[in-house]
Amino acid sequence: MKHPCPSGVVIALAAIALGLSGQSAASARLAQELNRRFPEDTVVQSNLLPAIILASALQQRNITRLNQQLDAHPPYELGEISNSITFCLYLSYLRGQAYLVANRRAEADAEFQAVLDHPGLVRNAPIGALAHLGLARAYATSDSASKSKVAYQDFLALWKDADPDVPILRQARAEYRKP
Repeated sequence: MKHPCPSGVVIALAAIALGLSGQSAASARLAQELNRRFPEDTVVQSNLLPAIILASALQQRNITRLNQQLDAHPPYELGEISNSITFCLYLSYLRGQAYLVANRRAEADAEFQAVLDHPGLVRNAPIGALAHLGLARAYATSDSASKSKVAYQDFLALWKDADPDVPILRQARAEYRKP
């Protein structure tokens, strides 16, 4: 059996991006391709495909579909797939986002913290910085204002040299300034 990496991870990341951007049909096609090519691969079946499904459900704000995915924790979530491309903890990050949408703040906090607790696995993946923002949002909605401010500061420090017009950065700055 061919291992999915790195091509499988690239396909999965593309499918997640498509799902999050509202292109669920294209995301589903890539998921079907992964499933067809790697029907018995544990990483694909337990980690990559659930992440793709969760990304589309997140964008659609499909609470029923989100709840179906939230309680499944793959046993190999912390495993490294490839030396060149990392996928570790993407599913945890996406679950954190889903928990926020589902108003399950404590669980969101735990998922984002899991990403932050494993910088060696996350390496330079975008979720490393974005987990700070997710954590800030989870704290903000659970009346932990001081913790929220610190998490926003951590995110903003990481993005201090970013293009100031990046939408997520503008949004984070506006959220940070709220009392």
